[in-house]
Amino acid sequence: MKPIEFELERTIRAPIEQVFARLVDIEGHNDWMAGTGSMLKHTRQTSPGEPAVGTTFVDETSQGPMPGEIAAMEAPRTIVYHWWERSKSGKLKFEGWPSYHLQPAGDGETLVRHRGKLVSYGMWRLGTPILRRFAVKERTITVDALKASFEQNPGSAPG
Repeated sequence: MKPIEFELERTIRAPIEQVFARLVDIEGHNDWMAGTGSMLKHTRQTSPGEPAVGTTFVDETSQGPMPGEIAAMEAPRTIVYHWWERSKSGKLKFEGWPSYHLQPAGDGETLVRHRGKLVSYGMWRLGTPILRRFAVKERTITVDALKASFEQNPGSAPG
């Protein structure tokens, strides 16, 4: 089966630098993702320093912990996360690459193109149609929460 790939688009009423800063602040996701119905319960950065390519994190989800890293970053336009889930025997079950591509949309707004890519392995590939629906729902919750975070706190940037 082919990878699951899709794109979501939102216009956010905030400058590109503020949207980018919110997206790269890994632990800041806990603030704007809380109470959204996402499978994400808590996230924490596991490597020191400012977020950059190679920065690692662990998402605590309703499915258990999922490690990840920043795979690509070009401030203030692009960030690509990479996460994976393994079986107890260490075999790869899933890998995901959620990415955000930002561009100014005039008058202090930012166009966010969020691309989701999910690959399943082994017997997990049989569930691809269900996984696609789940992935689109989960990523829609995320981009809607990002947008809402600026509508509730206009002009605020992470500290």
